[in-house]
Amino acid sequence: MNPISTDGTVSIVARSPDLDTEAVEVVVTVPTFRRPDQVLTTLASIRNQKTARRFAIVLIENDAEGLAGARAATPLFERGDLPGLLIVAHQRGNCSAYNAGWRTALAEFPRFRYIAVIDDDEIADHDWLEQLCGAAERLDAAIVGGPQVPVFPDAASEKWATHPVFAPPYRESGPVKALYSSGNLLMSREVLTRMEQPFLDLRFNFMGGGDSDFLSRAAEAGFRLAWCDEAKLRETIPARRLEADWVQARGLRNGVISTLVEKKKRAGSPFGAARVVAKSLLLLAASPVRGLARLLKTGSPAIALYPIHVALGRVLAEFGYANEQYRQPEKN
Repeated sequence: MNPISTDGTVSIVARSPDLDTEAVEVVVTVPTFRRPDQVLTTLASIRNQKTARRFAIVLIENDAEGLAGARAATPLFERGDLPGLLIVAHQRGNCSAYNAGWRTALAEFPRFRYIAVIDDDEIADHDWLEQLCGAAERLDAAIVGGPQVPVFPDAASEKWATHPVFAPPYRESGPVKALYSSGNLLMSREVLTRMEQPFLDLRFNFMGGGDSDFLSRAAEAGFRLAWCDEAKLRETIPARRLEADWVQARGLRNGVISTLVEKKKRAGSPFGAARVVAKSLLLLAASPVRGLARLLKTGSPAIALYPIHVALGRVLAEFGYANEQYRQPEKN
């Protein structure tokens, strides 16, 4: 596997023949890390999109040593089964992969209107891309998010569907004030040309939350956000993510991310840091009551514990705690 070109951090290792980069309207970026079988399923769902829009794929391999995803997908690009590029992002980490893909899209496709994101454990409905683009145009939104519908390993696990870790933040399409995940996302080209690089803050590389921080900053910059409930992706949930310690760690991590994102947002404002601490302490004090209310409503101890874990994570972040769940991928 010999690179076509490289800038030291990104190598292009495959390009579909006769790729008309000038005609591409939508670029779909797909980061992948050690999921060769799953990423092929993801790519097949993109290839089968029902849309008249010209789109291309940028597949971002983030395991520069193993290259399992790249080796699995290279023939698809070289034969022209998939339109687009396959690149290797040599710097490991969630944020590094996204940044590499978005920079490559800007460099290689000079006229694209939108850039979409789907992860390598997700499968797109056949109208996913058209739904996202249509929502952006209908709602005059620069950034549109959609639901990541969890697919659990068995019927007994479906009780987790309403847990905040797995449930989508919205249930209806329309303008929203905040988006939190890049796992199902569409952005206009202007978002990337106006936002400062690196797009995702590398401090979140192995924790996650770089997307939440980026979307928060984009909203602060004046970009309109929207939700498209019809643009569904189906996310495979491994059994590991249903274990109590993983769910607890994710709640703590979400609390840490909340504090870090809010600190950046309030940086430079009078008493900004103190206000973040005060909010965290108030949330911690209120969390047992909020947890009890959730327990009475849902009957689920796991759902009841979630606001307590988030509040603890917010406070622990003040002492430098960082739960880097992506640092050891085999445990994630």
